[in-house]
Amino acid sequence: MKHYGLAAIFFVLIVLFAQPGHASAGDTTVYLDGQALVLPKNGQVQIVNDRVMIPLRVVAEGLGFYVDWEQTGTITISRGGTTLLLSVNERTAFVNGAEVTLSAAPIVATDTTLVPIRFVSEQMGLLVDWSEAERAVYVTSPSESPLPPASTDLATVNGIRFGDDRLVIALDKRVTPHVFPLSDPNRLVVDLPQAKFAEALADGLPLDTQQSGSFDVADSANVTKIRYALFNADPSTVRVVVDLRSSASYTLTDNGDGLLTVVLTEDPQEQDRKSIVVIDPGHGGSDPGAISVTKKLEKQFTLALGLKVEQLLKQEPGLEVVMTRKEDFALSLAERVRVAHDANADLFVSIHANSINPPANPSGTETYYTRSGSLPLAEAMHRHLLAATGLPDRKVRQASLHVTRETRMPAVLLEIGYLSHATDESLMYTEAFQQRVAEGIVAGIKDYLSL
Repeated sequence: MKHYGLAAIFFVLIVLFAQPGHASAGDTTVYLDGQALVLPKNGQVQIVNDRVMIPLRVVAEGLGFYVDWEQTGTITISRGGTTLLLSVNERTAFVNGAEVTLSAAPIVATDTTLVPIRFVSEQMGLLVDWSEAERAVYVTSPSESPLPPASTDLATVNGIRFGDDRLVIALDKRVTPHVFPLSDPNRLVVDLPQAKFAEALADGLPLDTQQSGSFDVADSANVTKIRYALFNADPSTVRVVVDLRSSASYTLTDNGDGLLTVVLTEDPQEQDRKSIVVIDPGHGGSDPGAISVTKKLEKQFTLALGLKVEQLLKQEPGLEVVMTRKEDFALSLAERVRVAHDANADLFVSIHANSINPPANPSGTETYYTRSGSLPLAEAMHRHLLAATGLPDRKVRQASLHVTRETRMPAVLLEIGYLSHATDESLMYTEAFQQRVAEGIVAGIKDYLSL
């Protein structure tokens, strides 16, 4: 992977193909209760088939809705007690579980997702007006708050914590929870009817003005995040969602001591399943990658090392290996991600070699990750990779890389060494070094999976 000094890294919501010819955009303004919102470059209102569409970023940051965008194209928008469920390119939507038909389907355009503002805002109790002459959207809030008034009849959620595969919810009185699993992606939902949040949740858990929040889980092999929100206003219902890497069974315990405990266990259908590991040799075909100081190609190194890793993983009875490429051909970043998703992989490991323009001349090994749920994998891989390469430690680093950002499973990108450094390069194309590094990669995978 080529580095150009201190290159800027731009973060965007979703990077997908543009849909030209269907939308018109220009300088637009969104007014919320008379105040103009500051719109980013990719936050302009667009007119699509005579419908006013607004980017998700403005819905979340400007209008203050809670937005959750999943890789499947499912969009969850919530505010107060109302939850909207929409899907990209689908006119069927759901409002608190009830099916409705949209006048226009959400679409992906350039680098953001557009949703019909009139439907979203009016379902949330807001008034919407579009002025073609001014190219402006006027959104007006109702006078009363959408949140339910406090009631002594409601149970209060005082705290939510997760550890040792246990979700523990602290309440001041007993409720009858509704617990159910969902798939694609895998998650476990805990609904608490006749409940509300305490004004200040224990342990400093975040709770925004729309009565929602979340926290990442870094010490679980299967759980990545805990999300919680006021799901419904009437009856007042708190929803807690456990985001899972794979399906799981659970047991529910309520001893009447104020603690509701959900213990996750391995799904019986998953017990005999091998862990699926995707090995992604970087570059290939018309994409040579970096060029070394002696004019060798990065794509040759990554494929040779990847094939050695594949052979070692095939000898592990608890693992199944899937290669993004086994020959010298080009593969887009999106196609690499698709291979992992189609395989329902548990891990994704991308293999690269680094390079940098002179006068900089670093040497060493780096491991990259994007999402916090991938950090434990990155740390395990880097520890074994360092021992295998014997090169300087250039640390575990977080960066917004496509293959580690868009994959749903824990994912890392390994920069084995620098092709622009003569010492690193002299080692990296030797059979002995590649074999030693392949063994280190496999050791890191087994360490993370506790095999």
